[in-house]
Amino acid sequence: MSMSTPGPERVPSTVKVGKTTGQGKPPADKPGASRPGANRPGGKGGAKGKGRKPVTPVKVSGGRNWGPIAVTGAVILIAAGIIGWGVIASVQGSKPWEEQVAAIDGVVDYRAQKNAAIDDRTHKEGPQTYVTNPPVGGAHNSTWQNCMGDVYTEPIANEHAVHSLEHGAVWVTYKQGLDAAQVETLQTKVEGKEYTFMSPIANLDKNVSVQVWGYQLKVDSADDSRIDDFIRIARVKASMEPGAACSSGNTTSDPVPAAAASAGATG
Repeated sequence: MSMSTPGPERVPSTVKVGKTTGQGKPPADKPGASRPGANRPGGKGGAKGKGRKPVTPVKVSGGRNWGPIAVTGAVILIAAGIIGWGVIASVQGSKPWEEQVAAIDGVVDYRAQKNAAIDDRTHKEGPQTYVTNPPVGGAHNSTWQNCMGDVYTEPIANEHAVHSLEHGAVWVTYKQGLDAAQVETLQTKVEGKEYTFMSPIANLDKNVSVQVWGYQLKVDSADDSRIDDFIRIARVKASMEPGAACSSGNTTSDPVPAAAASAGATG
């Protein structure tokens, strides 16, 4: 049996594959593929870099945006101010009313003076002489002036008005001949408000004077906010006879008649 002579040993041919797909084709270009010169201005990418433009770098500012910061700061300051004012108002509101009204700029505390003529609460008939104008206390008529938000357009008897102060009313007075607009402003503070009443008064040294028993504030203008503070703090609280009425009092502007005989009583 003859044996065949082996032929030359077959050496497998080597196929060089460089970055091909499964089909043996080069992969398609991908964005950002790294090729020499592809990302450099002036570099040769593709066909002599045709169609490519240098990428302009984006400049990022390192500065702060102060607008929102300023707004935030302003809000914080406003909030701090509101809180601070709230604390002050709370502390002020916790003080006795006497201290609060005496702390109003311009208020005269006649109670602290211990003046016997002002502290006198005797009921007396006939005209009386008072220490201050308008009076803030002293002996007075047994009938009080009605003080349920009453507005009197003529001067009223001091002797009736002082009795109303004893009951806790605020008496708002103004100089005779005061500008009508100023009078109307005062009227809005009184009309319909119990334990207040209002009238013009002769020979007043300021345009407006407000008083309760033992405290008085005189100002130049009916628009002065201290008037509102005075009324808010002292109305009713200033009563020397807590619970005493402001209704059923005298409603005229007539002066008190001369006393028929000397009489006196407390209360």
